[in-house]
Amino acid sequence: MISFNEIPEAMSYLIEKVNNLEELIRTSANTQPDEDIWFNLEALCNYLPDRPAKQTVYGWVFQKKIPYHKKGKKLQFLKSEIDEWLHSDQMPQESVVCPPIRLNKRRR
Repeated sequence: MISFNEIPEAMSYLIEKVNNLEELIRTSANTQPDEDIWFNLEALCNYLPDRPAKQTVYGWVFQKKIPYHKKGKKLQFLKSEIDEWLHSDQMPQESVVCPPIRLNKRRR
């Protein structure tokens, strides 16, 4: 409980805290977001939730199912584009292709 005589000191303490909070808000609003991160193929495989094999990612690139950039012979992936791709539900679903079943019916 604060007494009547302690009110000015408590008010100056609160004003100082509010000023500090305003300064923190101002500085955090002015900071630039981190530069976007580039993944190579191995880093992308480790980043993706299903941890696909490199061959799987090569297949997605060939089918243009995943956003990628090619610099020379190297594939690169931009983290923000991969995140957007993951959130857009366009991630390829692994489909299992079953061979047709053949019933050998021999007449006797």
